[in-house]
Amino acid sequence: MTPSRRRLALLAAATTLALAGGTAAPAQADPPPDAPEQIDNGDFSAGVSPWFSYGTGPLAVTDGRLCATVPGGLANPWDAGIGQDGVPLLAGSEYTLGFDVAATPGTPVTAVLQLGSAPYTTYASLTATATGTAQRFEKTFTAPADNPTAQLIFQVGGSADEQTVCLDDVSLRGGEPPEPYEPDTGPRVRVNQVGYLPGGPKHATVVTEATDPLPWELRSAAGTVLATGDSTPRGVDAASGQRVHTVDFSAYRTPGAGLTLTVDGETSHPFDISGTLYDGLRADSLQFFYAQRSGIAIDGDLLGPAYARPAGHLGVAPNQGDTDVPCQPGVCDHRLDVRGGWYDAGDHGKYVVNGGIATYQLLNTFERTKTARTAGGGAGLADGTLRVPERGNGVPDILDEARWELEFLLRMQVPAGEPLAGMAHHKVHDRNWTGLPLLPHDDPQPRELHPPSTAATLNLAATAAQCARLYAPYDAAFAGRCATAARTAYAAAEANPTRYADPQDGNGGGAYSDGDVSDEFYWAAVELFLTTGEQPYLADLTASPHHTGEVFGAQGFGWGSTAALGRLDLATVPNGLPAADLARVRASVSAAADTHLATLNGQAYGLPMPGDRGSYFWGANSNIINNAVVLATAYDLTGDARYRDGAVQAMDYLLGRNALNISYVTGWGDRTARNQHSRIFANQLDPALPNPPAGSLAGGANANLEDPFAAQLLAGCAPMFCYVDDINSYATNEVAINWNSALAWIASFLADQGDAAAVPAATCTATYTNYGTWHGGTGFTAQVTIRNTGPTPVQGWTAGFAFTGDQKVREAWLARVTQAGATVTARNESYNARINPGGTVTFGFNAVTGGSANPAPGLITVNGAPCTAG
Repeated sequence: MTPSRRRLALLAAATTLALAGGTAAPAQADPPPDAPEQIDNGDFSAGVSPWFSYGTGPLAVTDGRLCATVPGGLANPWDAGIGQDGVPLLAGSEYTLGFDVAATPGTPVTAVLQLGSAPYTTYASLTATATGTAQRFEKTFTAPADNPTAQLIFQVGGSADEQTVCLDDVSLRGGEPPEPYEPDTGPRVRVNQVGYLPGGPKHATVVTEATDPLPWELRSAAGTVLATGDSTPRGVDAASGQRVHTVDFSAYRTPGAGLTLTVDGETSHPFDISGTLYDGLRADSLQFFYAQRSGIAIDGDLLGPAYARPAGHLGVAPNQGDTDVPCQPGVCDHRLDVRGGWYDAGDHGKYVVNGGIATYQLLNTFERTKTARTAGGGAGLADGTLRVPERGNGVPDILDEARWELEFLLRMQVPAGEPLAGMAHHKVHDRNWTGLPLLPHDDPQPRELHPPSTAATLNLAATAAQCARLYAPYDAAFAGRCATAARTAYAAAEANPTRYADPQDGNGGGAYSDGDVSDEFYWAAVELFLTTGEQPYLADLTASPHHTGEVFGAQGFGWGSTAALGRLDLATVPNGLPAADLARVRASVSAAADTHLATLNGQAYGLPMPGDRGSYFWGANSNIINNAVVLATAYDLTGDARYRDGAVQAMDYLLGRNALNISYVTGWGDRTARNQHSRIFANQLDPALPNPPAGSLAGGANANLEDPFAAQLLAGCAPMFCYVDDINSYATNEVAINWNSALAWIASFLADQGDAAAVPAATCTATYTNYGTWHGGTGFTAQVTIRNTGPTPVQGWTAGFAFTGDQKVREAWLARVTQAGATVTARNESYNARINPGGTVTFGFNAVTGGSANPAPGLITVNGAPCTAG
């Protein structure tokens, strides 16, 4: 996710092509006096945005002028520039380009209006000789082509001496005022375009001026009427400004494909009713991360030929690489190998705080399978379920994918012996912004490490602690590295508790600043406690105000508000928290879920997010999903189907039941987002490149309109309409790893629900007894007792549970016990296969452990069905 002050830049090589691409049209008569202005913030009264630079020092507004320092010795004028994207041109219209410019000690400056992608055709250019005194330059020309998103670039390089260049009153007058934007919203009946689970909720929203209930018909693909009823008027929906009705057809539970809903003379997009709707979305949403990998060639046999590309940022020209990266000037004297990881969003930056929450959510998606009654023991996330290079190695593929980012996060830690050793650098990215499109291996910009921050360090501590327990059954050495890094990072953060990222450090990459890291301290302490069971971490987490405070806000959680992550893990990962405290923690999840349900029921479009403008912000789609994660977790904890149904219904908004009638997930639905902002998947700008892969989530409606394209196109929009599927709108339509990690978590949960039938009552209880550690603490002895609480005998049984960390069964008795990863499976012997109603069986085992936390398993199943705790 890129911050609101993102500025797109022009690749220097692209500028070279632009100069060769054509010449300016002859001067024409001046445009009329009332001709519209096409430059945004040309007097810089609103600060720097949306202007960008490359090859210069940071942009700043000084005495009302936009100024930058340009280093001397650049070979060409186009080696440094200041510019703006999204400038509309209309073929045959007259324009006057004008600007004030000054340069000290003095240099030529060329303004170029051009196509913003290959072949970078020049539409007009004007060269000025800038001196220490500001001068006005103007040129009138006729636009030779239509282009709604041209670029204006001031080329300021090529001088032997360092220059300070300042611009003011930049203007491009001409053309026509933009026509009011009217999105194509399709039929007025809005449904989840993917479909509905047979036993789950099925709701739709109808846009209509009718004030009385309207009859509706559910029809098969062949047109047969399957169900009928009447809509419920809901008045004017605040988020969309529309008068709407809702339709509830939950009572219809028969699977089918290509169904439609007809109301008020309108017929919806088609949808399915199926218990396997989300199996493919789980895989696609996770596959996104392989597509975002840095430092590895992307295999077209895995993702499709269109997505194949060479490895990026490994130091192969023109890359300057991530294998030997220096710090920004004045930050440090060391250099680091920080290859690998995921590109954060539409740019090529890699950010520890965003990588932290994304990694957490992938790891938590897997860890949930150890305790959730519907997760099937993690079969849907097992080895071979994803198209990743590591498949077939005996490790769940989701852990293979998360490890790609974990290795990067570990490399961002300041080495021993250096100042601030143990802390994590906040981010690494290009020195200056690059333009679109740009494949990673073609990026020529130098890469820089940015200062360590407390927030990044605690993100490392938290995710490395997760790593230590989850990878222990598969790779003890890697888990040990993670454990050491987590402890070291936590101690370094305690020693440096207020090193905040600079909110102005936004050239070439997002700032990701956070002035309150108390939530990160809480989250990291929780993860270290869950992994180690050690009392100092328990003391730290219980002393945090977040332990008893409200951590589940109405607008969800994200990279800057991570206390909820700690609360969710304390509630679900088996641990040694005192019983009363654990009950309170779990009750807080259910209470938050109740609040989200009330919000969902109050929204005519059925989403767990308030309808005010402030609830539609950059990346809000992920926050909506994170509220659904809270609902899903409450269901896992309680078995209350209301919470499951709320999580299921929340996806309707993301998949088409919204004011724009669009699915925000590429490839999932009849009408979907497909032009998300990305330098890699930039098909809209270069047809030779692909669209984002299926399963990519767009950021969504953003009432703040924080990019110039959206600001001009969508001015005055109702909150739910503040979105456009255009690559130029990075504030509404970007992709980001932490948005897709939320999607992957909820897609995995939904895939686990099958047909969402009624929750069956448990027919067994299971009691797990740990008799204590052996002398020296290298192992322990435990016993499991199963009681049949059902009405019929059990003829043959298989019990299953998962350890939390590095525990391994050594030998067992009264059952045939095997272990795969952390999962233990116990099968009856011939003499104890039958369990009569009310009867019990017992088996025991000895296990070895490396000394990690060793709580009782959170879930024990018999023949695949969950037992209640005995």
